[in-house]
Amino acid sequence: MSGILGVIVTAIHMIACVALMVSILLQSGKGGGLAGAFGAGSSQTLFGGRGAATFLSRTTTVLAVVFFATSLTLGLSASRAAGPGRSLIAEEARQRAAQQRTTQPATGTPAAPTRQGAPSAPPAGAPTQGQAPATPAPAPATPAPAGGAGR
Repeated sequence: MSGILGVIVTAIHMIACVALMVSILLQSGKGGGLAGAFGAGSSQTLFGGRGAATFLSRTTTVLAVVFFATSLTLGLSASRAAGPGRSLIAEEARQRAAQQRTTQPATGTPAAPTRQGAPSAPPAGAPTQGQAPATPAPAPATPAPAGGAGR
């Protein structure tokens, strides 16, 4: 849905939202609600003896149905506009793959994938290509406990 139809549905949605809030707030509950502020009070003489409850209840129901219908319509149209299978993770993977293709050397060997923020040089003491791994340093000897062992 695009163009003028989308604008119309959005406008109806916003009007229904505001009208639904007003309709709910005007209903008298245990404390009287905002209906008491407009003179309806406990006698509800604004719409008649029982008329206010029935009128506001029906208005609230109709506005809720309109609100849900426009919400579903706007949600479905937004998901269709995004296109099928569009994922942020897939987009990021495509961008990284394209970036790796542009940074690969001109020789025929593929570049090793690196993580972002990973050091480009191997750590000190690590074997390089064609070298044997370095032997680990011997563990330091543990000192004898203080105070002597002959007690």
